[in-house]
Amino acid sequence: MKYQRILLKLSGEALMGEQNGGIDPAVVNLIADQVKEIREMGIEISLVIGGGNIFRGVAGATKGMDRVTGDHMGMLATMINALALQDGLEKKGVQTRVMSGMEMPRLAESYVRRRAMRHLEKGRVVIFGAGTGNPYFSTDTAAALRANEINAQVVMKATNVDGVYSADPKKDPTATKYEHITFQEVLEKNLKVMDAAAIALCRENHLPILVFNMMKPGGLVAAVNGDHEGTLVD
Repeated sequence: MKYQRILLKLSGEALMGEQNGGIDPAVVNLIADQVKEIREMGIEISLVIGGGNIFRGVAGATKGMDRVTGDHMGMLATMINALALQDGLEKKGVQTRVMSGMEMPRLAESYVRRRAMRHLEKGRVVIFGAGTGNPYFSTDTAAALRANEINAQVVMKATNVDGVYSADPKKDPTATKYEHITFQEVLEKNLKVMDAAAIALCRENHLPILVFNMMKPGGLVAAVNGDHEGTLVD
């Protein structure tokens, strides 16, 4: 396998499926099946998931809510999603630990870097919830931060398209797909891969990002295998 330790970044919206919000159990099941498959191949896997299917702090702030309060609510939304994924994985026999960036001892372990790495070494899937634990930072930035902290070899950004395009392929039929692109080009062209803070953190630490379609059957396995899946940003 091309990668031995990965961090998988999922958007909260991915869990909605065809619904207008909330969590679709069928999507959780699909994600759990793919994670289980690569875990059984010996890949050490951690996850960061957003909370946009439940609440987005930035959206709340635009409607007059205090930004810090909104971001704290968004962190709680990511914990709901993390617990849903943990449940889906453990029903399939995959040992899973949720680690929170904020203290929630009745729900999850508090994030401790060495403990997280030990869980991975023991073959457990680790889900990082509550973002970085701080307001004003997105879950994209949390994914870049945690991936660097645990010495992941790649950040895998799961989307519903098969890579990075010059424009939204659903709106612009002339959009072209990039097989490979640099961090600098992503920033200069303002491509919506991850937010600028996450891109900068990965660039500074030479941590590649692979953008791929996880909703396609076998997409995650192909990406971990390095089968020219998606778009590589480095």
